[in-house]
Amino acid sequence: MKIALIGYGKMGQMIASIAKNRGHEVVCIVDPIASKQTIDSDEFRSAAVAIEFSHPDAAEQNVRAAIAQGVPVVSGTTGWLAADLQTELQGKDHPGIIWSSNYSIGVNVLFAVNKYLAKLLHRAGGYRPSITEVHHVHKLDAPSGTAKTLREAIAWQTANPYCPIEAIREGEIPGIHEVRWESPVDILSLRHEAKSRQGFAWGAILAAEWLADKRGWHTLNEVLGLSAI
Repeated sequence: MKIALIGYGKMGQMIASIAKNRGHEVVCIVDPIASKQTIDSDEFRSAAVAIEFSHPDAAEQNVRAAIAQGVPVVSGTTGWLAADLQTELQGKDHPGIIWSSNYSIGVNVLFAVNKYLAKLLHRAGGYRPSITEVHHVHKLDAPSGTAKTLREAIAWQTANPYCPIEAIREGEIPGIHEVRWESPVDILSLRHEAKSRQGFAWGAILAAEWLADKRGWHTLNEVLGLSAI
């Protein structure tokens, strides 16, 4: 499968390496530092799918440009309002799009369990949720998109929009997310810790392989078979 990359930082480079190991061909790299190739090019249009990990200020423009060229796009950039674009495109026929705040398979299982646990503990009563996320000092957004996704699920299940998030930036930590539910008598917690960025890259490629022949807006839950949970 031919893949175009939008953004060629650490994530983009790791995605390129894994993609090649899986027998895919990177035909276009769009990055202001690493390449002079552009989205408006024959090389980009030849791709079956584009994978976008760029910058929050450029992400929406990049996704729009990719679908304008007829290329499905997997976007992993956080810090922009992907939901607004999804609402705008609702019901329209367009090349496939997947956006996720986190492409780790483990984190997406965490999303599903967090949603279910929020429902159970809200029904039980007496528990207060909180979230802590820890990332490397280079991460541009705080709190992380993953933490916001966890909070949104809690808000949806409990009808309470307030769940505090503590965002910590230190060292080169790939990512730690913990959801705590505390009552007067006990504490229940869910925790995911990434060992490296490789899990994010792997999940993005799995999403690209799944999306290549599809149209419309899709979710990583569909890719991983978690939609029914």
